[in-house]
Amino acid sequence: MGIHLKRAYDPPSSGDGIRILVDRIWPRGVTKEQAAFDLWAKDLAPSAELRKWFGHAPQRWEEFQRLYRIELEQHEAELDDLRKQAAAQRVTLVFGAKDRKHNQAVVLKQVIENQT
Repeated sequence: MGIHLKRAYDPPSSGDGIRILVDRIWPRGVTKEQAAFDLWAKDLAPSAELRKWFGHAPQRWEEFQRLYRIELEQHEAELDDLRKQAAAQRVTLVFGAKDRKHNQAVVLKQVIENQT
C-alpha cells in the first residue's frame, strides 16, 4: 500500500489510511477532531535540538537529513512497525511544516522505505 505524506493543515480524507503525526510538537491551531490522527509518533520526530537547529532552512537540509537518520537509528523497532503497517495498508505521515520538500516526514518516508 505504501507511505504517503500530508500536511497537518490539509483536511483528512478517507484515502489517508492510518494517519500518523510525526512532529514532536502539536501543530498550531489544529484541534484533535480536525487532525484525525490515529497515532502520534513523537519518538520518531527529530529531537528538539535538531528541529530548532534546522529551522526548515533549505541550506541546512543535507546536514539535517544526515543527523536525523542518526537519531532514527535508535528507533529501529518503531520503524519496523511502520514498515509492516505500510506493507499491509496505506499509511500517511502527517507533518506541520510549510515546506513540503524539506521536512522530517520526507526523510522518515525514505528511511521506512529503505531508500537512501
